[in-house]
Amino acid sequence: MKRLLSIGEAIVDMAPSEKAYAIKDVEAFYPNASGAPADVSGAYARLGGPAGVITQVGDDPFGDKIVESFGGYGIDTSMICRTREAKTSLAFISLKYDGGREFDFYRKPGADMLFQPENVDPKWFRDCFALQFGSVSLGDFPMKKAHRRAIDLAKENGAIISFDPNLRFTLWDDLAALRKAIWEFIPGTDILKVSDDELEFITASANVNIAKQMFFDRGVKVLLYTMGDKGMKAFTRTAYAEDPARKVEVVDTTGAGDGSIGAFLYKLAEMGMTPDTLDSLTNEQLKECISFANVFCALSVQKRGTISSYPTLKEVQECGL
Repeated sequence: MKRLLSIGEAIVDMAPSEKAYAIKDVEAFYPNASGAPADVSGAYARLGGPAGVITQVGDDPFGDKIVESFGGYGIDTSMICRTREAKTSLAFISLKYDGGREFDFYRKPGADMLFQPENVDPKWFRDCFALQFGSVSLGDFPMKKAHRRAIDLAKENGAIISFDPNLRFTLWDDLAALRKAIWEFIPGTDILKVSDDELEFITASANVNIAKQMFFDRGVKVLLYTMGDKGMKAFTRTAYAEDPARKVEVVDTTGAGDGSIGAFLYKLAEMGMTPDTLDSLTNEQLKECISFANVFCALSVQKRGTISSYPTLKEVQECGL
């Protein structure tokens, strides 16, 4: 199986020790190595696929934690740079009883934002199945240019480009700039994941059947539309599938969406898909992929943490959900 690469933020999530409190009222936090693109690689690796992360962390203890934790999850950390110009990014999180979250980021700037495009090595993209990225690192700083270089190199090597906007409004002073950045990177994207609470901001339409054509017109081949506890839909120009969310006791939803797309990409890799064959996906194949992703997600949300909560392939196959 070819490997999955992700590029973007590497963050230590400071998760709360208790639920149903605002961040200011949480008495204790515990650290988890995370970052949305890295979580996708973590899911792929937990399932048994080779995966790596392209990012930068500070030359500090939290940077050490990220490198050590990712390596312990089976993620290739050789593409993680270190810097003394900024500290490793942190995100403080509070959890509601239903698993919903509140975020406060310490990242002005974070080490990941200062990752330079010249640090992206063309050799990394040999035998690359897909490149995953999000919108958190598309602000006006060096990491955005690094994304452009990585996407170009991935395409040259025949890799699938997968984009999950994963909106974090508090990181942007100008929301119009966020929307502009998303639309700047949608052309050239093969797989786009959008949640039901993101769709209207991105497209000005809350109707996925209207919005999907906007994406397809700009070259997107597969649209994943996630709906929280209502499940997931998947579209190509010619195929469609939907699958309900599994009913489980939710402990922590942090990283659940990232895990689901990592699982989806794992199934595509297992099928031997390429950018040129995504258009040929059938209804049945889409259903198989999103069902697998939903089961993966259901197992994840029953535990605390991000990558540490992700199940193995054996656990997904044996869970009976």
